[in-house]
Amino acid sequence: MELHDVLKKYEKAVYIILIALFALIVACSIGELIYILYVALFVNSPFLLQNGELLGIFGYFLLVLIGVELLGTITTYVNESVIHVETVLIISIIAIAREVILLDVGSENPVNMFGIAAIILALCAGYYLLEKGGIRNP
Repeated sequence: MELHDVLKKYEKAVYIILIALFALIVACSIGELIYILYVALFVNSPFLLQNGELLGIFGYFLLVLIGVELLGTITTYVNESVIHVETVLIISIIAIAREVILLDVGSENPVNMFGIAAIILALCAGYYLLEKGGIRNP
């Protein structure tokens, strides 16, 4: 057995361990989201959510969604040895959208807001060009 084969098997084992740990984190996050939703809906003020609670729940929901998408991307990479760029761009757009949803405009530095706007434009332009070019992974 050559060194290259041993390293490939080692790399695959590391990825499998990372996938298992990431799946555990996502499962715990889903459990925590269910708990947060239960407390917000039935314990604090039954069937009445405040704006802050809604934003927190939406932010956590998007965080779990990002985790699920990242888990799928890593799994796809291990199985197919291909990174789907469009999926990575979509995950990035979801992540920055989460940041915008949770943004407190009144206390945010204007330079940070311009930075977030630049990131949004760059990600959307990249996704548009990727889709316009029609380049697909094999």
